[in-house]
Amino acid sequence: MSAAAAAAPATAAAPEAPKKKSKKLLFIIAGVLVLALLGAGGALFILKKNTADEHGDDEAAAEQSHKPKTPPTFLPLENMVVNLADAGGNRFVQLGLTLQLQDSATETAVKVYLPSIRSQILVLISQRTAEEMLQVQGKEKLSTDIIAAVSREMGYASAKAGAKAAMPNPVQAVLFSSFIVQ
Repeated sequence: MSAAAAAAPATAAAPEAPKKKSKKLLFIIAGVLVLALLGAGGALFILKKNTADEHGDDEAAAEQSHKPKTPPTFLPLENMVVNLADAGGNRFVQLGLTLQLQDSATETAVKVYLPSIRSQILVLISQRTAEEMLQVQGKEKLSTDIIAAVSREMGYASAKAGAKAAMPNPVQAVLFSSFIVQ
């Protein structure tokens, strides 16, 4: 029995040794994982900082050059129905326009000239054919012609004249809110 009694304490001591080793192994693995995470986080931080430095200057300069000083103002015009210059004279266009202006001060200035501006627009449209009005290039040309007509009416130098000291154009864009050709 003494052999059996001697074997019992030996087996009890054997499970304690692996527990100590497993705790040490657990702490070692946890330490390695923490160091690896810290290293990966540090590398990511440095790489992002370098990438931001390379692209940050270009983006900041581009943002400042594209930021408008004031938001544009939109001036909707009444819908217009105009006969087109087609043979036979039985084609017409119903057109809704909105002028995109620099600011509200420009809007008040345009409103003063609105009857003559509307007349100029009607004349421009009546010179077009249905084929021209249905093409994208025709609509773009009409838009640029309307901008030029408004500029002339308000006394601004047109871009076509090539005046370098010309004041900025009051109309930034002509937007079509409705466009029906029959």
